[in-house]
Order: sequence, then C-alpha cells, then structure tokens
Amino acid sequence: MQIAELRKKDKKELEKTVSELKKKLSDLRFSFSSGKLKNVKEIKNSKKEIARILTILRETK
Repeated sequence: MQIAELRKKDKKELEKTVSELKKKLSDLRFSFSSGKLKNVKEIKNSKKEIARILTILRETK
C-alpha cells in the first residue's frame, strides 16, 4: 500500500491492518522454516509494511 492511502485510513483500520500483517508474517516465518516458502522477499516486504503503518500511527499521536 502507498503511504498516501494509509494516511487516509483511520486509527482502527490501521491497527487492524497491523494485526493482519503480523499474522501473515508469522505464517511466512513458519513456512520459511519448514522450507515451503519460495519467495523470501515477502518477509522483508511484510516487515516494511508493518513499520510504515506503525510510523503513521505514532505520527498521529
């Protein structure tokens, strides 16, 4: 998601998105450790997306 799109969302939506991304990251890590993950870049992208959203949440405080 683009930063402009994220800034338009309200706090509850962003928090929900963060929790979904953390769940996805957990699943990606599990599949990586079991050797089923083909695209390892997904882990990096998920972590960056979480960081972007958390940054926006902290800016609004």
